Amino acid sequence: MAKVAFLGLGVMGYPMAGHLAKAGHQVTVYNRTFSKAENWVEDYGGQAAPTPAKAAEGADFVMACVGNDDDLRQVCTGAEGAFSTMSGGSVFVDHTTVSAKVTADMYAAADAHQISFVDAPVSGGQAGAENGVLSVMCGGDEGAYARAEPIIDAYAKICKRMGPSGAGQLTKMVNQICIAGLLQGLSEGLHFAEKAGLDARAVIDVIQGGAAGSWQMVNRYETMLDDEFNHGFAVDWMRKDLGICLSTANENGASLPVTAIIDQFYKDVQNMGGGRWDTSSLIKRLRTL
Repeated sequence: MAKVAFLGLGVMGYPMAGHLAKAGHQVTVYNRTFSKAENWVEDYGGQAAPTPAKAAEGADFVMACVGNDDDLRQVCTGAEGAFSTMSGGSVFVDHTTVSAKVTADMYAAADAHQISFVDAPVSGGQAGAENGVLSVMCGGDEGAYARAEPIIDAYAKICKRMGPSGAGQLTKMVNQICIAGLLQGLSEGLHFAEKAGLDARAVIDVIQGGAAGSWQMVNRYETMLDDEFNHGFAVDWMRKDLGICLSTANENGASLPVTAIIDQFYKDVQNMGGGRWDTSSLIKRLRTL
């Protein structure tokens, strides 16, 4: 069992840190709103720390799941960042979805402190985090990954090293590109079924086991038909992620025409007041046209 710090207790980080505690690791948590860290300790034991630096003292592994590039920089290299107190030879694992640029910067900063840095964004949403069945895509040095993988296993269904530093974040970009296209296609299909006077639930019952089937179809069609959009990853976060995808595509020459269009569709959803709705809310946009 390891001494682990977990930085960031949002809808993903809170249960992820909980799985580490239930696996028997000695866990210290940090959250910007300290009362949430105190609540976590009530639920799972362990300790709460007032700063990332305090949380990371003496830790073998420091895991982070924060909001964006700036948040990651702050918890790593800010005035009270974790890198300032992490021991040489320890491993920092970043589960945040961030840009390849900040990943490269943090990898270099960690190396200067004789710390290993693994980028390890996740997929599976809040339900995957709560049930400990996330897909974790990692980038970093082979030795660092080999050490971190058994710790990550506490909340992972699959964990795989995709290549050197940054490869995990690039893989997560592929994931988000695919999800955006799937959700727009599902939204259009359900919208068409409604307009055609079909029983949309019966339609899904017929097609979900065939070539059109997907996780999004199986898990989201009912709430989409019920006009309920409080189930999972928010539109605001998806736009952040798609912005990273599109920026990276501009750098590497990839053509993402559909992704660019769907990003603007999500902007329309934000303008409808749906920034905190989940990503399946693309269908609500179609219903208002």
